Amino acid sequence: MRIEVVAVGTELLLGQIVDTNSAWLGGQLALAGVDCHYQQSVGDNLDRIVLAFRTALARSEGIIVCGGLGPTHDDITREAMAAITGVPLIRDEVIVERIRGFFSSRNREMPESNARQADRPEGSSPIDQALGTAPGLICPVGNKVVYALPGVPYELEEMFTRAVLPDLRRRQLAAGDGGIIVSRVLKTWGTSESGLGELLAPRIEALQGRGNPTIALLASGIEGIKVRITAKGADAEEAGALLAAEEAEVRSLVADILFGLDDETMETAVAARLLAGDLTLGLAESLTGGLVASRLVAVPGASTWFRGSLVTYATAVKQDLLGLPPGPVVSEAAALAMAAAARRLLGSDVGLALTGVAGPDDQDGEPPGTVLVGLDLPGRDPEAIRLTLPGDRDRVRQYAAISALDLLRRRLPTP
Repeated sequence: MRIEVVAVGTELLLGQIVDTNSAWLGGQLALAGVDCHYQQSVGDNLDRIVLAFRTALARSEGIIVCGGLGPTHDDITREAMAAITGVPLIRDEVIVERIRGFFSSRNREMPESNARQADRPEGSSPIDQALGTAPGLICPVGNKVVYALPGVPYELEEMFTRAVLPDLRRRQLAAGDGGIIVSRVLKTWGTSESGLGELLAPRIEALQGRGNPTIALLASGIEGIKVRITAKGADAEEAGALLAAEEAEVRSLVADILFGLDDETMETAVAARLLAGDLTLGLAESLTGGLVASRLVAVPGASTWFRGSLVTYATAVKQDLLGLPPGPVVSEAAALAMAAAARRLLGSDVGLALTGVAGPDDQDGEPPGTVLVGLDLPGRDPEAIRLTLPGDRDRVRQYAAISALDLLRRRLPTP
């Protein structure tokens, strides 16, 4: 089954808003085993929206439309849907009352313009709104379908998961595309997409022509490279067995660059290893300015194992607070001293430190992208690791944060 995503809104074309909805939907459709060969963005113009819909329906079994369901004059997704189906818009009074109730619950009176959000093409079905005012729509077009979802990302995601995905699944089964599709995402850090492709080449070649399971590589920027394994079976047990067997094959090839599965992050991987070793962690951060600490405290229960972070950005503060001796602060010696100070001052079992040059200027004779990570762990000699990271100032800082956590993960005991 093929579904095309059409994002509606002139603001998308002007670059005023980044279209995260299409990217999210593409990922969700892939996980559901639904092909998405095309994505479009179109401005708030009725003729162009109608053309976009007709083009999409000519090459796919359905469309997911993002946006254009608001109460203002330029919210015309509903009118475009009525145009391609050749039916009038009808006002659903039940929806009007629901929207009115939404405003009443906030002690506000509903503007009459919001009643437009209760208009729907005759023959379509509304998707109840759980988080806002704009209901979604499921509109049959012959043997095809158009799903219309609000453009607000959290509203779209909730509505897709609750209503669109089950309807897609029902249509898959009706079309004879039965069985169960399951996916798992393996997250890696420490190699390029091409390098990971070479590691996985034996499995990719072995699976060619079989079509089940499948392996796909997904570059995720500062969060590394993901390996998505998708398997299909007659039932959950068969699909799960295929998935587990392929995961074992992939794990044997990627080894220690694998740090997590599905929703796991680098920081949850570090947390698991700290907990397994009954260890606490203290940080000293310079160029990352607290980014590493911010990632760690996002993990529930972080206070069990995270002692804190000393953000010592200025050279004088490093010397006064951490006790660094005079000399270059972008150096292996400085990273080691910072890690030891973090461990000592914060009373932690493990000390992790970062110093370096985010740019744009050199420092201590070192170019931008130079990062030194200091590690001070019980039972191991302290060590400093030199990294050379690409990108502008922000990317260097983000790469430094996850790279330091990955180095720590590799040194900690395995759960």
